[in-house]
Amino acid sequence: MTRTSRARLFAATLAAMLAPLASWADAPRILAFGDSLTAGYGLPAGKGLVPQLQAWLDARGIEATVIDAGLSGDTTYGGRVRLPVSIRRHAPDAVIVELGGNDMLMGWSPERAEANLGPMLATATEGGRPALLVGIHAPGRDRDLRRRWAEIWPRLANTHGTLLLQDLYAPLAAIPPEGRGPYLLRDGIHPSAKGVALLVEHLGPEVAKLAAQAAARETAGTD
Repeated sequence: MTRTSRARLFAATLAAMLAPLASWADAPRILAFGDSLTAGYGLPAGKGLVPQLQAWLDARGIEATVIDAGLSGDTTYGGRVRLPVSIRRHAPDAVIVELGGNDMLMGWSPERAEANLGPMLATATEGGRPALLVGIHAPGRDRDLRRRWAEIWPRLANTHGTLLLQDLYAPLAAIPPEGRGPYLLRDGIHPSAKGVALLVEHLGPEVAKLAAQAAARETAGTD
């Protein structure tokens, strides 16, 4: 083999090795911003929502890098303060906003949560950045309160032009109460690793749409 042939072979091999790295580097960066559900409260490393969501995307060949910005105990008020800092730090191409559960547990009104989530979504979508709003149903038997909570999610998504998953917990709520044990931690609120897997199957298709929007925006920006 001549020196020229060896050089060409080396160049071709190097290009093949670097291609996956280039693809990974170009993958949209998705900021998963939320509370303990996003942070994987009570779960071993690798079993929380973000790592399981990343594995779900990878298994389907969807190029995206999910960044964990979950904070256990966070409320919509705390998230409103924290989101601009997180966006500056991570410079994401797309944002998932998952907050509200702790507001419910603290007895805060859906109107108060909406007043915080609105500015958050405005920040998340600055400059045309795509976003996904993830809602959750209100617990308890107060039908009026449950209705008011249910109404804020589509209203916010329509106002700010985001994707919407109305109720992250819908797959768990669909399981009869007597059968939910394996899907929840001992507190009866947070999902187990098995429960997270159910949530990811529910959430994943919307995140795939979000990744596609981010990739299309990136492509349009480079044309």
